[in-house]
Amino acid sequence: MIRIDRLWLCSAPVDMRAGAERLLACVVQVTGAAHAHHGYLFANARATRMKLLVHDGFGVWCAARRLNAGRFVWPREAPAAPLSLTQAQFDALVVGLPWQRLPEMSVITRV
Repeated sequence: MIRIDRLWLCSAPVDMRAGAERLLACVVQVTGAAHAHHGYLFANARATRMKLLVHDGFGVWCAARRLNAGRFVWPREAPAAPLSLTQAQFDALVVGLPWQRLPEMSVITRV
């Protein structure tokens, strides 16, 4: 399995026809460098498709995911720099759950 130490969400929409080279160019343009063992997440404008670019120290891997129904919960505003995600946030994001609300969802305050 590919080791991923840090995950970054690149919130600006990307054309899903982009391959690993174009996604890598986006990462380098925005962050200055693609770091080894870091993963970078991209989505299309409708947030129905997602790509993950991972630099494994030797090269890059590109994986794609598509939801059959619904959309990924993606930030509406595009900050200049990518957002850092925890493993729990990533796990929620890839199945279409509201990953930004994980801390408040883990506590029940009303019955």
